Amino acid sequence: MAAIVGVHGIGKYNYYLEAGRSAEGAARAMRLKWDRYLHAALGGEAGTYFSEIAYFSHHLHDGKDAPRSLAAMEAPAQQILLEWAKHLGMGEHVTGALKSFTGWLLTKLDGRSAAFAQLFAPEVAAYLTDQAKREKCRQVVAETIRRNRPKVVIAHSLGSVVTYEALWANPDLRVDLLITLGSPLGMRNVVFERLLPAPMNGRGERPSGVRRWVNIADKDDIAAIPPELCGSFAGVDVEELVNLDWIDFHTAEKYLACPALDPHLRPFLA
Repeated sequence: MAAIVGVHGIGKYNYYLEAGRSAEGAARAMRLKWDRYLHAALGGEAGTYFSEIAYFSHHLHDGKDAPRSLAAMEAPAQQILLEWAKHLGMGEHVTGALKSFTGWLLTKLDGRSAAFAQLFAPEVAAYLTDQAKREKCRQVVAETIRRNRPKVVIAHSLGSVVTYEALWANPDLRVDLLITLGSPLGMRNVVFERLLPAPMNGRGERPSGVRRWVNIADKDDIAAIPPELCGSFAGVDVEELVNLDWIDFHTAEKYLACPALDPHLRPFLA
């Protein structure tokens, strides 16, 4: 049944540590979970939906046992946090040192947003500003797709950014359906302008090897700003705005269990 490659999002370094610093072990553990999550949406007989999860989180870290704390956040991550916060209506008239502002910002965010920021800003910054790490992540995704030759790729969160760039960098890769979940691809001044290839005249495009692109985002997802990608990218065939959970607004579990996936995946799971 397996016809899908998954690409994970932020905050998955713990899988690597729990697998004894094995990327393969982390990918296996994540695949089992993603199969269960997707089964909740599709119902029927439980089975293997994902052939493999492209696991890249270990490439965003420097061998530390935990993600970098916000107190130790480097300047690129602080800048990402600042620009991201502006999308939440905060920090429009910031004065003073950047580091002082980031400390202040966390006191103003609710618990879920602060916890999210501690994962989002360092990992997104590591990917977008460190070219060696960026290339390693893209290679993982490209090699996983090439090895499995899936009909469908489901990319969550930061994984949608890595997948977008990997598909553009490897035009020989062919995918019938790309599903992006909770994608920050269109987030201005954080992700969009930093994409490779760079958007032209304010517009990105669907990767040439992708036949159909479906984007699904929760209305309260603070990573998917804006939730719709059609305004920033040509070639998005379907946009679906969903209401998952006001607390678990960005988790792969909630997205993969979302009924909105069913009609798009059914033709590939017969």
